Amino acid sequence: MMKRAWKNSLVVLLVLCSLLLVSCNKVAGGGTPTDTASALKVAYSGTAGVETTLMANFPPALLYDNNELIAILDVKNRGSHDIELGDCFIQVTGFDPNIIRGGFDVSIPCTGLEGTLEGKNVYNTQGGATQLELHSTDIRLPEGIFEYNPMLNFVTCYNYHTIASPSICIDPLYNQVVNMQKTCTPKSVSLGGGQGGPVGVSYVNVQMMGSRATFEINVQNMGGGKVMSPTSDIRDCGKSSIQRTDLDKVMYKVEMSSGMPLSCKPTDGYVRLTGNSGKIICSATIPDTAAYETPLKIDLDYNYMTSFTKTIKIVKTPN
Repeated sequence: MMKRAWKNSLVVLLVLCSLLLVSCNKVAGGGTPTDTASALKVAYSGTAGVETTLMANFPPALLYDNNELIAILDVKNRGSHDIELGDCFIQVTGFDPNIIRGGFDVSIPCTGLEGTLEGKNVYNTQGGATQLELHSTDIRLPEGIFEYNPMLNFVTCYNYHTIASPSICIDPLYNQVVNMQKTCTPKSVSLGGGQGGPVGVSYVNVQMMGSRATFEINVQNMGGGKVMSPTSDIRDCGKSSIQRTDLDKVMYKVEMSSGMPLSCKPTDGYVRLTGNSGKIICSATIPDTAAYETPLKIDLDYNYMTSFTKTIKIVKTPN
């Protein structure tokens, strides 16, 4: 009896240890590699950035001039780049400041009191969100004017980064060895679906001429907004004049994982978009070796502007 009881206790102990190990593995690993890979794919894909919408009925479509005008904005970061204080601003234009007073047109930071509007990541695949409020307590219709119908224009301007890391094939012995000796072939790599920002890389074409590798990188505006240089002023972009030289201009940086030096054009580090797309051409001399795949890191830095409108009606309060 004692022997059987001892065996039963040993079985129970082994089961408990197994459960403890499984539990520890789950906590330490945070999920399976497949789950992590899926979350990473969601976090670093898509063509959205900062999205701004109005809460229903704020502002209302119709109000009296003695009412308070309140606009409540839902601000969401749907891309993969974190927005810090000073990186994003919202401003309302399209109305007469002599009628709607009280700073309704003041530029406000998108982050609000949060300080950071988190982008998508493996732990938060939806991105951060916050609410902002704009209000005017002083609406004055001119004498003899009984109705005012302004079209409010809500302008959002923000700085953003998109990082693309396509896996490319390099083959410095392209014409010197047979295909059976190769693990890959240099070709064009498509990057459909975006990389977590409104500006991204649509494809990278790889060509080999001896030991010289050339990368043709196509940069594209994949969102519905306007691209501007990262050096342009976004603090008052609803009102300030934007220089033509700042439009459709993206700062770029291209690196190989090996740290091998690259020669890129345009040489000033900015790619210009024409018809929402532009090209970066980079080249490098590759030491003789067998064909292999390697990631190419492409960092795009830019300002982005989006806007939407809402028409409201302000009516004179009856005496």
